[in-house]
Amino acid sequence: MSKTTLAIIAGVSAAAGSAATAAIYATRTQRKDSPSPTLSSTPTSAYPSPPPPVPIPTPLRKDLLPPVNPTGVFQYGFPGPTNDLHPTLSTTSSFDRRTRNPAWVAEHITSASINANNADRRHSIFVEDETIPEKFRAKLHDYFRSGYDRGHQVPAADAKWSQDALDNTFLLTNMCPQVGEGFNRDYWAHFEDFCRRLTNHYPSVRIVTGPLYLPKRDHEDGKWRVSYEVIGNPPNVSVPTHFYKVIFAEDGKTGGDVSLGAFVLPNARIDNGKPLQSFEVPIEAIERASGLEFAGKLPTQRRKRLCEEITCSLLVRDYADRQKNLMGSPPPKKLGVGLRSS
Repeated sequence: MSKTTLAIIAGVSAAAGSAATAAIYATRTQRKDSPSPTLSSTPTSAYPSPPPPVPIPTPLRKDLLPPVNPTGVFQYGFPGPTNDLHPTLSTTSSFDRRTRNPAWVAEHITSASINANNADRRHSIFVEDETIPEKFRAKLHDYFRSGYDRGHQVPAADAKWSQDALDNTFLLTNMCPQVGEGFNRDYWAHFEDFCRRLTNHYPSVRIVTGPLYLPKRDHEDGKWRVSYEVIGNPPNVSVPTHFYKVIFAEDGKTGGDVSLGAFVLPNARIDNGKPLQSFEVPIEAIERASGLEFAGKLPTQRRKRLCEEITCSLLVRDYADRQKNLMGSPPPKKLGVGLRSS
């Protein structure tokens, strides 16, 4: 990665990131000017970023009695931010009260959990999450005629091992507004299927999924800005510009290897022929863009790059057939072949 790219990533705040992945990853090659910048293929780094220096607080002079007490405001309540950590049978999530979307949602899948079929999606309904205070909650009516799908972060198809587990995936704290045709019902769904197929190669797969709000360069003045839609009446739920997945594919051994994959996709139509590996990014880039840390406790010697261990490719299937399969019908006929990136 060039020094220019690193400088851009370093300057990106928690509201910034990649693609707009133009901002983060695209100095490697010259691109055509277009309103929708593309991600460049960048290998996942095997080396964690060095820890930032710890500032040394200046001790108060013993002979100085402060005339003020700023922390006294806590007597009226702690302002926040509050993360609203929420574990369920099939998910663990942290909710962002400002955007009314999850900051991240984690799941764990295995071959046994994916192959179980003890639940029916037709018995599940979308529900507001009452563990979130009402004034910060995403509402069902926010999505009404918004033009966006209620996009699962942990897909329902990953939780068929129990009806209760499946129902948990329909909480709005597991949803973000997603473009429907061409993304949520197409490329993103194929990506979710790719994650499930990883259980054919690894005994344990953990996935963290969430939204990003990334900057885009203005073609007129050359400045970078973060801009996104807010749906609802009154406006309530932010529409992410991008989504990420961080994948931990475990070899099942105590202290064993973990194959890491990190991907950022735009919340927009994506051609099904686009290679999945073109959306691969360094995990550090997602951390800088989201303000989150995913693998700080994973030693370098245990890290592998997922797309070097297996072929990162999609199996394209029709949306209607996938829905039938989720509801217990026979497996659909394959309509496409795996796509291997160049």
